Amino acid sequence: MIKHIVMWKFKETAHGQDLATNARQTRDRLESLRGQIPGLLHIEVGLDFSATPNSAHVVLYSEFESREALAVYQAHPLHQAIVPFVVEAATERRLVDYEL
Repeated sequence: MIKHIVMWKFKETAHGQDLATNARQTRDRLESLRGQIPGLLHIEVGLDFSATPNSAHVVLYSEFESREALAVYQAHPLHQAIVPFVVEAATERRLVDYEL
């Protein structure tokens, strides 16, 4: 099993919207992938409430059947459709992929 964790810090404004709106829309868009991509076993998206200087604003936690399933997810058109929105809203992205 592969675990894929991504954290983003967002701009104060992007897409003509504030940070909180873009964070919620990112969550909703990513969670809409649930059940849509083969090999994606679990997906959840959290929005930070601590608001410390070291906090990310959004975190994605997902599980995949295999490394190949993660590659399918990353290239999948439904996932790729979300990428430009997040890239425009984000100032920083960190990720960890690991295998159990």
